[in-house]
Amino acid sequence: MTIFNATTENIERATQCLKNGGLVAFPTETVYGLGADASNPDAVKRIFAAKNRPENHPLIVHLASFEQFDLWAQDIPESAVVLAEHFFPAPLAVILKKRPEVSETVTGGQKTIALRIPNHPVALELLRAFGGGIAAPSANRFCRISPTQAQHVADELGESVDMILDGGACQIGVESTILDLSGDKPTILRFGQITRSELEFVLQTKVCTPDSLAKMTVKTAGMMAIHYAPTTPAVRCDSELLAVLLQDENQKVGVLTCGSNISSTQNRTVISLPTDSTIYAQNLYAKLRELDALNLDLILVEQPPQSEMWAAINDRLSKATRYD
Repeated sequence: MTIFNATTENIERATQCLKNGGLVAFPTETVYGLGADASNPDAVKRIFAAKNRPENHPLIVHLASFEQFDLWAQDIPESAVVLAEHFFPAPLAVILKKRPEVSETVTGGQKTIALRIPNHPVALELLRAFGGGIAAPSANRFCRISPTQAQHVADELGESVDMILDGGACQIGVESTILDLSGDKPTILRFGQITRSELEFVLQTKVCTPDSLAKMTVKTAGMMAIHYAPTTPAVRCDSELLAVLLQDENQKVGVLTCGSNISSTQNRTVISLPTDSTIYAQNLYAKLRELDALNLDLILVEQPPQSEMWAAINDRLSKATRYD
């Protein structure tokens, strides 16, 4: 699979590919997305096939401006307008009631739709050139580690993608916050860089989180109990248990630390990440991929802090690893 630099010429080529029903992987500020014309059910079905994703899992539709929301959603609440004025473009998707004419292929059979405006120059240029909605989940196999570089997409999906636009490494590194505005109360369905406190400050109301996502209908991306996971078994543990587990030198182990000073050995590969949530998030998926490619017996992940700034990271790790 050829990777194309995100020049104006190649963005025009990608636009034509989308209009012809093709699949185009492109960068956003969060992760790389696997895009198709959201108004073309046959093209959207190709996303599900390429990712091996169940067709009842809704996709996020990416748009160039808030003015386009009316083409996809109805009964848009004032809260969505307030969020748009304060945040957009941003790593934030909102769930709204879909318009009747919007195909349920893109919404996974739901009567709601997730919409967002990505804050990335390549994504925005592509969306403006295309003129419509681009359905785009992360460009990886279902439940596996999301891609934050163009090469990750090529390694993961290969020839099932018609075109990959390279816009460099993603700035944020974890997926967008998803906020459900289709019910009585705004509810976070997926944590991201935009925090609950920020949303509550802007909306001037309490923002809920579901008591148990596991018991809910899959209303949007990232709600599986196992998600964002390497193929190598991965365990998350605190620093004390990590020190105990590393005493066993019989296994080939990869270690992803969070501030701890641990050295690599013959059977131990250590990647150190800092206790800065922004830098940690930027590097998390790429470093997990790096360890996953080493044919290890086990990946050990040191538990990061559990403050609100780390909520998105801990959400992803809770689904990518088991906790000991």
